[in-house]
Amino acid sequence: MSELPADQQAAAESLAEALRSRGLRLVTAESCTGGLMSAACTSLAGSSEWFERGFVTYSNEAKTELLGVPACVIEAHGAVSEAVARAMAEGALRRSRAQVAVSLTGIAGPGGGTPGKPVGTVWLAICRSDAAAGGVSHATTAMRLQCAGDRAAVRGQTVLTALQALLDSLGRT
Repeated sequence: MSELPADQQAAAESLAEALRSRGLRLVTAESCTGGLMSAACTSLAGSSEWFERGFVTYSNEAKTELLGVPACVIEAHGAVSEAVARAMAEGALRRSRAQVAVSLTGIAGPGGGTPGKPVGTVWLAICRSDAAAGGVSHATTAMRLQCAGDRAAVRGQTVLTALQALLDSLGRT
């Protein structure tokens, strides 16, 4: 029996094949999911072929110390923002040997929401190294999610969406 829900299992398996077939490795930078994205990836046998590492940066200080997210960006935009999600993904890519990074930052609840950022608000960013530029430049995309349900549901929806978004981004290579 799988450790993952069936939809996450299928998405993780597809992502594994897409990364493996392209010779790419993945790094994760997680806040609200607390390592669930990394766990989804590493639940698959053979994940060491394509999963490079994961950062769990739940606090703002960890985002700054481990990923290099400027404190002024967090102060200006809040930890749950497009700017921070982008900086997390880019920082994870710089601090790893991976070619693809995903970051997740959000408000899983039940508390912490505001009128502008209610519970269930999540920012997801994907950053890819540009092999044509010697791996130096990055192309980053971001998306805002509004997940429904309790804490577990928000986190589960976030992981599934991230797996699918990564797979979609690899289809555009």
